[in-house]
Amino acid sequence: MRLRLTVRTTAKSLNWENVLRPGRGLIYDLLARGAPQLGERLHEHGWGQTGMTPFGHSAPVFPSARRHRGTYAVGGTGVLEIGSPLPEVVEGLAKGLAGQSVLDWGGTAFRVETVDVLPPPDFVSGTVLLRTSTPVVMKGSGQDEHGRRATRQAWVLPTEPEFPTYFEANLRRKAATVGVDPDVTVQAITWVGPKRSFSVGQGYKPGAAVEAELRGAPETLRSIWSWGLGQANAAGFGWVIA
Repeated sequence: MRLRLTVRTTAKSLNWENVLRPGRGLIYDLLARGAPQLGERLHEHGWGQTGMTPFGHSAPVFPSARRHRGTYAVGGTGVLEIGSPLPEVVEGLAKGLAGQSVLDWGGTAFRVETVDVLPPPDFVSGTVLLRTSTPVVMKGSGQDEHGRRATRQAWVLPTEPEFPTYFEANLRRKAATVGVDPDVTVQAITWVGPKRSFSVGQGYKPGAAVEAELRGAPETLRSIWSWGLGQANAAGFGWVIA
């Protein structure tokens, strides 16, 4: 499930470092207002046996904003989405948003005009084609061609041989985290966008937007749609286009 926020700003641009970075802090701030115990639990321990953090968010998108070289264009009316496969998280976020007319997005004021609830599609066929609006990031084995571990920061792009295996394992781990059928498979990766890197903490995370065909139980596909693809969804990566 998702919350779609229609927002308005008089700002003209964001620094690239603030395109995704403010989202995680904003979500925890909203949970602190609307579901403080749940927010503290997620922050300290994650969810379930895996300890993953089951929420994600989009980048703010302002379709009519005028582009400026070297910055991320904002201005006028835009959209920001937040989602989670756990209803209690979405309910906590909605409560946290109640009465909030202005959000602080990394020092830029977003005035909240509407908040709409978006339920996931049914996915009754058990097969879905999902495309992301933000880069999917994924760590691989870090091994060199001789099978020896060469690095701990082994980011792999969707075009690299290791990616599908680790991508699928991440989806199954997510399903296990929220207690749905973990038998989900990646049938094909049908499109890969350009490589993009964002700094959301220490260092940059490289990745690329993808379009992937997945097969699984409808409930599992709904959970993935609500959460995101790949790793670091809580930081805004791998957000699925609604």
